[in-house]
Amino acid sequence: MVKSDITEVIDVAERSSASASKPWIRWQDWAGVVLGAYLILGTMWTPTNGGAMSAMIVLGALLLIASVWSLAMPGSMTSEYSHMLLGVLLFISPWVLGYAELMGASWTSWIAGVLAVVVGAAALPEANAAHRGGVAGQH
Repeated sequence: MVKSDITEVIDVAERSSASASKPWIRWQDWAGVVLGAYLILGTMWTPTNGGAMSAMIVLGALLLIASVWSLAMPGSMTSEYSHMLLGVLLFISPWVLGYAELMGASWTSWIAGVLAVVVGAAALPEANAAHRGGVAGQH
């Protein structure tokens, strides 16, 4: 009886880790896609200047690309770290690029930046498990 319970727990754990390593299913990466698209499209309804528009479009596009990369290759740790790096860059961009006085663009950058760091960090354990499971490919 105990042996079958242990086997069942192991089977559930294996199915859980296997689903985390399948491409195109991780919610954290889909959240990154949405954040990147929102940053790009947000320039249409958010008052911006040159620095704000550049930051939102370029960093949003890079976040979207990194998120699609994570979706396609769930074992890639680098893509998750790039989410977090882009989130930090988004967060500091209002001060660095001089658009902190534009409240809409600043808050968009700050919120999207924090969320990009959070979803990148949330995906790290699953990406690490997929990486260790051999999904990441040969090195």
